[in-house]
Amino acid sequence: MAMVSVTKLSYHKRLFVLLLAFSWTIILCSIGFQYLREKQYKSEFLSAELQLYNRLLLDAVEDGVSYEEFIGSYEKPFDDLRISIITLSGAVVYDNMLSLDSLDNHRHRPEVAEALKKGSGYHIGRQSSSDGREYFYSATRGDRVVVRTAIPYSASLRELLKAEWDYLGVMLAISLTVSILAYFATRRLGKTIERLNRFAAKAKRGESFNEAEPFPNDELGSISNHIVQLYAQWQQTIKDRDIAHEAAMREEQEKIRIKRQLTNNINHELKTPVASIQVCLETLLSGINLSEEKRQELIERCYTNNERLRRLLGDVSLITRMEDGSQLIGKESVNINHIIDEIADELEIMPEEERFTLHTDFPDEVIVEGNLSLIGSIFRNLTENTIDYSGGKNIYISLVENDDKMCRIRFEDDGCGVEEIQLPRLFERFYRIDKGRSRRMGGTGLGLAIVKHAVQFHGGTITVTNRPNGGLRFDFTLHKHYNKDK
Repeated sequence: MAMVSVTKLSYHKRLFVLLLAFSWTIILCSIGFQYLREKQYKSEFLSAELQLYNRLLLDAVEDGVSYEEFIGSYEKPFDDLRISIITLSGAVVYDNMLSLDSLDNHRHRPEVAEALKKGSGYHIGRQSSSDGREYFYSATRGDRVVVRTAIPYSASLRELLKAEWDYLGVMLAISLTVSILAYFATRRLGKTIERLNRFAAKAKRGESFNEAEPFPNDELGSISNHIVQLYAQWQQTIKDRDIAHEAAMREEQEKIRIKRQLTNNINHELKTPVASIQVCLETLLSGINLSEEKRQELIERCYTNNERLRRLLGDVSLITRMEDGSQLIGKESVNINHIIDEIADELEIMPEEERFTLHTDFPDEVIVEGNLSLIGSIFRNLTENTIDYSGGKNIYISLVENDDKMCRIRFEDDGCGVEEIQLPRLFERFYRIDKGRSRRMGGTGLGLAIVKHAVQFHGGTITVTNRPNGGLRFDFTLHKHYNKDK
């Protein structure tokens, strides 16, 4: 159960407890060692004082002075000092406090044994077997005897021998300071580790890591920030890839839909001219007597519908080529001014009753890196659309904007225009405002769709609006150096 509760602690708390246990173990060991060392030092210092007295006593005895005379005349280092004279065999021959009859052999007393072995020895706090009191013993060996002095192990002696508590207090204060610093250090480190753990869990599930608080400004924080940033970049890359994939799939589906719609529209558009040609040919081949005038009318009708089929197939082929093989369409330097001049020449040879007047405002020479046929189709289809459906008599072509990157051109007529609701659909394939009239005029319904695709092929856009005074206004841009594959 204890292990379970420990594992449930946060990383910060576990790290703090471990660090605290480690540091306090070291500190307590240091305090204990210092305490024992200081106590030993004081004991050795006290023993040294007693050893000095013992040595003086030995020297006096060896000089012929009796024990009693020296002890009675020489000042003792401590009051209540017990003095014993012991032979090298362990027999007590003198004791200033106890009768000799009550004393047994002292050879095996720790301090005496040590003195016999090393020349001096001491022992702390042993109870005397003779009088039952505790003493601090210090023994010194001479040539013939061992002098042993003892101090009763009283409260004053304990006070003298105990270690100084100042050191202990300082160490406890240092320990407390270290514990506080360790808490904040492990708390900072623990929070970083916990956040990294949360990040790892979210990364494993593929979730985003949206915590706004930055990691600490240290080595671990820097590494953590780099890892989170790399993961965010990886997530963004995956997201961009999925978006691009979805866009590509939608574009592919849209192409399939448009091609299916184009196929259906082509089938629908082909039915009328094919049926008309078939009826005319069947009538001509039936053997019915027809006047020369009627025969010529049927032949002309076949030719007109055949021409309509040719134009329809040509327009469909052009749109398909722009959509599927745009990278194969060649480019060259195209002079827009020359195309407009050709349009003007073509309008000049029209019958006078059908002729349109071209008004140009093209002060600059405009050169575009593009496809001559496609750029020409923009102006020709707009012109043909104006001639066939506008009902006006004037065409206006003007250069609105021109710089090193692009040009903006405006194409207008003074016709009747169209209803506002129909403007957004003018560029749709096979869209006709008046379907019956469009077919009679021979239109395929693809002219403005070709215009839009040709403009987009050259990196531009096109819009259509009604002019305030009647007619349509087409505004389109052409990039002078546009790479569609970028």
